Amino acid sequence: MLTIAEVRALKDAELAERLDSAKQELMKLREKYATRQLEDTSQIRQAKRDVARLMTVRRQRALGAMAQENRS
Repeated sequence: MLTIAEVRALKDAELAERLDSAKQELMKLREKYATRQLEDTSQIRQAKRDVARLMTVRRQRALGAMAQENRS
């Protein structure tokens, strides 16, 4: 589980890498759930939240960059 502070401390490249791996992990968990191999279904919820945190910070950075462009 990632905290928002940890996510904000990541560089852009690390953020993109973590987002890709988090999405892959979520896909694996969903596959395990579909085949009844996943015992702890709360892992899916946690993975979805991690993906959402990563995407939120990525979007905040994009909006911040756009705002800076408009000011210049």
